[in-house]
Amino acid sequence: MALSDKSSRQALIPSFLYSSSSATTLEKMMLGAKPSSSGAGLSSNLLEGLSPTRRSNVFVAAPSEPGKRIEMYSSSFYAACTAGGILSCGLTHTAVTPLDLVKCNMQIDPAKYKSISSGFGVLLKEQGVRGFFRGWVPTLLGYSAQGACKFGFYEFFKKYYSDIAGPEYASKYKTLIYLAGSASAEFIADIALCPFEAVKVRVQTQPGFARGLSDGLPKFVKSEGALGLYKGLVPLWGRQIPYTMMKFASFETIVELIYKHAIPRPKDQCSKNLQLGVSFAGGYVAGVFCAIVSHPADNLVSFLNNAKGATVGDAVKKMGMLGLFTRGLPLRIVMIGTLTGAQWGIYDAFKVFVGLPTTGGVAPAAATATATTELVKA
Repeated sequence: MALSDKSSRQALIPSFLYSSSSATTLEKMMLGAKPSSSGAGLSSNLLEGLSPTRRSNVFVAAPSEPGKRIEMYSSSFYAACTAGGILSCGLTHTAVTPLDLVKCNMQIDPAKYKSISSGFGVLLKEQGVRGFFRGWVPTLLGYSAQGACKFGFYEFFKKYYSDIAGPEYASKYKTLIYLAGSASAEFIADIALCPFEAVKVRVQTQPGFARGLSDGLPKFVKSEGALGLYKGLVPLWGRQIPYTMMKFASFETIVELIYKHAIPRPKDQCSKNLQLGVSFAGGYVAGVFCAIVSHPADNLVSFLNNAKGATVGDAVKKMGMLGLFTRGLPLRIVMIGTLTGAQWGIYDAFKVFVGLPTTGGVAPAAATATATTELVKA
């Protein structure tokens, strides 16, 4: 009992966020420590493994570079998470540009774009196949920047808030850690995204305005000034922060439930392919919730970025409260569900590629401490 209390006080980060119940043993194996055959030796090794120094210096070997190790929570770790976020968000948002294009036009001109199928038909008739990918450059650059900040800062803030709370409260209120970390990360990420989003919506919803980012950005600045690029920042925060809070907190919870109830063995005994499948499934379900929560603000962003000098009041008056919540929602559920599932799949696949564990689905710290204490007593 004393050992459990001591380890709880000394731990700098709750192990349920980043490691499995066998993290200490696995860490010693990775670092080349040989297990002792005597009971006393086992207790000594476990006590050493529970020290703050050893807990805060976990190394993961990169598969492509057997001699090189990535230290958890180091600058290399956060750089890898940032790179994974760039690939995750940049590639997926660019891939669904045709869906996003139809969705934006349904929000702006529902009389013309009455449904998903008719929307694609109108675009094909008026602009041809190339029209489906109009605005892909600001989409790629904007969401790559957003993904870098979203995932990189989420990992940073998740650890930061866990350290502040301490192991006991971080374990007890882990969902609040997820919510606070994701909200903080998205606040920063949207500042990076906003200028690109403004140009993207204008290019996609006003044919003839510009061909893309290179000519659209100067036109937008000339028309509305540099600050006009951030006209939609507050609605963007209103859309993206709830979206991201739901995206990360529900994903972490869903993945944990899948490993707890649907898979009959611990996560660390599952194949990497199965773990990535769980990441995609958890991400898709989380994406459905995300779409519903953030949809009213998404309608506001599209309306404000399309109309010069428009206000939130103008949007509510023209679309109505019901329209804010429902216009374009079915398409956005399909788009965001697929998008979020693919993002988590790509992000965790990149983490696996560089030798890091996939996100979520591990045992709470309290359970880990109890299991370790019982092993020492044995």
